[in-house]
Amino acid sequence: MEHPQMDRPAGCAGSFPVKEVVTMVEEVVTMVAVNWTAPLAAAIAFSCGALATAWAQSRIGTAGTGTLAEKPDLLGGMIIMEAIPETMTILGFVVAAIILIM
Repeated sequence: MEHPQMDRPAGCAGSFPVKEVVTMVEEVVTMVAVNWTAPLAAAIAFSCGALATAWAQSRIGTAGTGTLAEKPDLLGGMIIMEAIPETMTILGFVVAAIILIM
């Protein structure tokens, strides 16, 4: 791409490598212009799993608190019920990793 008056800037008595600087800037802009489709898809996959986990754990935690207030012997089952939704976050992480690797 040719730019007008590439030899030297106005008011500059000496030689200035304007062409080289412009070429370097164009190369940097080309390197920075990344395709954001895969990272965005990975972020959506992970965040959807995390949000679903948060929603499920909020419901289970509320019900579990009431249950444990009446029957404290169900603590082990409630811990398991609270941990099961974490698999959605792990699955979202795995899907995001697969998207980024491929």
